[in-house]
This record gives sequence, C-alpha cells and structure tokens, in this order.
Amino acid sequence: MPYLPHGPRELGRSGVTVPPLGLGCAPLGNLYRAVPEAQAQDVLRTALATGARYLDTAPHYGVGLAEERIGRALRGRDRATYTLSTKVGRRLRPLAPGEEAAGEGFVDTPARARVRDFSRDGIRAGLDASLERLGVESVDIVYLHDVEDHLREVYETGFPALAELRDQRAVRAIGFGMNHSGVLARLVADLDVDVVLCAGRWTLLERTAFDDLLPVCARRGTSVVVGGVYNSGLLADPSPGAPYDYAPAPPAVLARARQLADVCAEFGVPLKAAALRFPFGHPAVASAVVGAATADEAAQNAALFTHDIPDALWHTLVARGLLGPDLPLPTADPGARP
Repeated sequence: MPYLPHGPRELGRSGVTVPPLGLGCAPLGNLYRAVPEAQAQDVLRTALATGARYLDTAPHYGVGLAEERIGRALRGRDRATYTLSTKVGRRLRPLAPGEEAAGEGFVDTPARARVRDFSRDGIRAGLDASLERLGVESVDIVYLHDVEDHLREVYETGFPALAELRDQRAVRAIGFGMNHSGVLARLVADLDVDVVLCAGRWTLLERTAFDDLLPVCARRGTSVVVGGVYNSGLLADPSPGAPYDYAPAPPAVLARARQLADVCAEFGVPLKAAALRFPFGHPAVASAVVGAATADEAAQNAALFTHDIPDALWHTLVARGLLGPDLPLPTADPGARP
C-alpha cells in the first residue's frame, strides 16, 4: 500500500488544523507575471475543490492583490471549510504622487508601497488591513514575515504583539515565515511558537532545515509548514537555466536535480511528485503549500500529491548518494530496506 501523507494535523497545541496540501498564493499577487482576475479565481476554486483548503498569503504578495483576490473567492463560503494564514511585518500605504512602486518580483500591482513595521500598533494595523482585504473577521494563523534582518524589533515588539493577539483569541496560531532555517531555529528555541513556514530548506535538494530547524521543532512541539518544495522551479523542470533559490541553478546543483529526475523516471514517478512527498518523512511537517498560476497547475498539484510512490524509490536515492542515509524517508514502512 503506498504511503500517503497524513490527514488534517494540528499546529502545535493551537487547535488549528491544516490539510497536508495547501495553496501558496504568491502567484495570485502576480509574481513574475500577470495572472488575469478570472484565472486567479479559477485557481482558488480548483484548489478548494481538490482538497487544498489551506490558503497562505501575505500583504507582500502583489501589495495586497493576492489577499483581495482570495477575499473575492471566499465570499459566501462557510468559514469552517478552509484554513487561512497571512503575514505581518509589512504594512501597505498608497503611493505618494510621482512615487514609483517597488515591484520586488511582482508586476501589475495596485498603487501601494510596503513599509516595514514591527511595532505593536503596526502589527495590529497590518492584520486589520489584511482582514479587510480578505473579507473575513479573523484568520487562523499569522506569521511574522521575513524577519531575519529585524530580530531586535521582533523580540522587543513584534512577537509580543502577536502573542498578545493570540492570548486575546484574535488569532489562534502564530509563528514565523521565511527561508532562513537557522533564524527560524533560534526563534523557535526562544519563543512560544505554534508553527513556522520554512521555504526551500527541506527539499530533495536541500537538507539545511533538517540539521538546524527540524530538531528544535520536534523538541518544542512546533509544527512546520514547508514551502518552496520545488526550490524555485528546479525540481519542477531541471532544464539548463532553471532557477534555484531565485537565481539560475549552479551546474553542480542542476546535475544533481537531473540525477534525481532520472531515478524517478526509472520508477515511473514524476520528479515533482517525489519533491512534494519528500518533506513528509519528518514528523514535524504538517503541510506543504504549493503555488499555482492556473487551474491546471492547481489540479496537477492535487494529483501529484497522491501519486503512488514505491518505497524502493527513496531507498534507491539513498543508495546512489542523492539523499543522505540519515534522512527520514516518507515510506510506508520506514524500517524497510530494498
């Protein structure tokens, strides 16, 4: 019987549950390319219909555009049928006359600017603005976003403000979201964190989080949501020029990705399916959020997630030196050997 990731799982001890597959909504904020409104709504409908009922967004994504699109998609839906997270640490303001928008990777966005703000009032105002764009009274999870260069503010005001909101039951689960697993490990060790969203550091190509973040999360009872399972696209299509960590993949990394794809092909498994399944070998992982810019991509994510992957594939990757022998594998029988 093939291994399938667990069903809905609680984040820490928060009472919030997430399905194992979620939708990362950065593409709906026009990340790198414009997504028409009707297409964005098709993505959201398809994701919700195929079981990806955890939606993760942020004000950063299209300076509020992704949140607004999610709000339109969720209008009239039973609030109990989906889980919703957004992020704080960046407030939005209208552009001043003559001011040009800083795209930061997003195109065709509303005329707004981002402002870093980790003050108590800024955290509350940022969340209130997100709730207005999303059209909901509350979100389930709030992450402090990309705080690696703002740790003093996080410790002094940002996290205490978020913890206060949790204490007041204005939000049920809190944590941090970024791609710096070492910083996440320090924050989890020091603070009462329900969940972290770690992008690109626990994948078929990248074990950094296994060495620093995941042991701390396991010890502290903190859940992990993984993002960036395709490492910016390299594990989706390991072709020359493919991106890795937001830049063209170095030759050695590209070669390893192609070797991973070759082994997957031997077993009739798409590389993307293996990349999506792999993080669930670690028990701290609760969910994976995967982006989609079209309804077909959202449907493909759901199909890949349940693809039959034989245990022998993982053991072959270990035997050929493509995965470390100490890594936990998402096998039906973790103790089995080929």
